Amino acid sequence: MLEGWTALAFAAAQTERITLGTLVTGDHYRHPGVLVKTATTLDVLSGGRAWLGIGAGWNEEESRGLGIPFPSTSERFERLEETLQIALQMWAGDESPYTGKHYHLQRPLNSPAAVRRPHPPILIGGGGERKTLRLVARYADACNLFDGPELPHKLDVLREHCDREGRDPGEIEKTALHALLAGATVDQAVDAVGRLAGEGIDHVIFSRPAAHQSGAVTMLAEVVAQVKA
Repeated sequence: MLEGWTALAFAAAQTERITLGTLVTGDHYRHPGVLVKTATTLDVLSGGRAWLGIGAGWNEEESRGLGIPFPSTSERFERLEETLQIALQMWAGDESPYTGKHYHLQRPLNSPAAVRRPHPPILIGGGGERKTLRLVARYADACNLFDGPELPHKLDVLREHCDREGRDPGEIEKTALHALLAGATVDQAVDAVGRLAGEGIDHVIFSRPAAHQSGAVTMLAEVVAQVKA
């Protein structure tokens, strides 16, 4: 597939309304200072349409193949939390040094600042109950979960983490990834949206094979039109 942030920059130049974000960037792919600058640049050039979609990463084969260090699971989550802290600090305009276990930034300058206020929304992808959903409750504006039998349970776990963090779970946009099979119809997609809405999902994201082929986007446009109606 294409590299995500480059593709989003191209999409920003070709569009005026769509929001722009990865689902999701593995934290270990980029140094956090560079990643925040990348997301901020996209936000500025798109007029405030960028999201930071991020996760701990999982694709060890790809990482090893490209020569990208792939730390242990526990270290990847430590790095993810530090990246989230750095992002919020940089978007707040705080240039004081950041010193974490893994990252050290002497002056996290982020100028020009993002257009979106207070900052581009942060979406954390993944359904891990002990670490990922805890980070969602603590730092994120949105989560992304897989559509499946465990979805209601994951939302319950997220609410429990929000209670412990003293946060209103209603502040977090709940998104779900639903895979459309080859040959799926508009009606089937609309039915999936209705079912997921009933389970507490605010925003459905579709994946489908051959999404680049003619008709894929127009089919989803019809889904949007029917759901809005």
